[in-house]
Amino acid sequence: MARAQRNSVSAFDCDILREAFRKSVVEDHIPDDQWRDHAALLVRAWTGSEVIDPDLLDWIVRK
Repeated sequence: MARAQRNSVSAFDCDILREAFRKSVVEDHIPDDQWRDHAALLVRAWTGSEVIDPDLLDWIVRK
């Protein structure tokens, strides 16, 4: 069954996305200049939405 598109991302979702991002950056050796694009891919995969809050991306990629 396909994941339904979500209109919002909960705080719990944000924590999951950030941890998944951090883990994938380390495991896949993703360079800093590609972090924002990589975070956007993860958010799109999780939410099913093409529209992503830029503040969410900033928070995910923040060191």
